[in-house]
Amino acid sequence: MGTTRDDGSQQSMWVATADLPQGGGHPFYERLNQILSTSGFDAFVENLCAGFYARMGRPSLAPGRYFRLLLVGYFEGLDSERAIAWRSADSLSLRSFLRLAPPASPPDHSTISRTRRLLSLETHEAVFTWVLQQLSDAGLVRGKTMGVDAMTLGERRITEHRSSRHG
Repeated sequence: MGTTRDDGSQQSMWVATADLPQGGGHPFYERLNQILSTSGFDAFVENLCAGFYARMGRPSLAPGRYFRLLLVGYFEGLDSERAIAWRSADSLSLRSFLRLAPPASPPDHSTISRTRRLLSLETHEAVFTWVLQQLSDAGLVRGKTMGVDAMTLGERRITEHRSSRHG
């Protein structure tokens, strides 16, 4: 049976940020960040979203970080802001993708949700179309047609209700 020896000394309670573990990063997210950076992603989304942000009040979630969070949700198959926030908080490589310094934590799910409601659907479409074009230009995606299911929950309920009446 093993035992540990206690030499009576107490380790320091403080750890320098530089001494925190650094993840090796995820190759996919590192490449994606490289493409986004080379293409001027942050400047593009900040310019596109400028009209939606107030000039005063508490600092908001930067558009580049917000859309990176949505990309994490898409690529990881996460269907809620809570799941995106939890996954981002749990992974050092995702923190690197989100450009968060080690002591900083990813935004809370409510901040992600508030930002999503702030921006228009057209803005979201423009950003994701732009990202898809950059990935296509880099040779990472191929294809000519993309389908999107745009049925809203209200339409789905009406459709389900009608189909249940007809048998």
